[in-house]
Amino acid sequence: MPFVSIRISGSATKDQKSGIVADVTQSLVQRLGKNPAAVQIVIEEVSTENYGAGGQLLVDRDAPKTPAQEDAHAEPSR
Repeated sequence: MPFVSIRISGSATKDQKSGIVADVTQSLVQRLGKNPAAVQIVIEEVSTENYGAGGQLLVDRDAPKTPAQEDAHAEPSR
């Protein structure tokens, strides 16, 4: 019995998760000849406040920048 665990940052709609489950199940059926009734899939949604990459939380990385923050990253004019 195949068991697939998928983690995503943030959230997905029920329709998106349903599509993921259908797609992954179909792939295991086609590629490995598995019985679709035996395929088990768990989707875990990880809050962007609980997930970091590149030294910072995703919630901070993806937050809209204030004008002052954008000015600090702007290239100096010549």
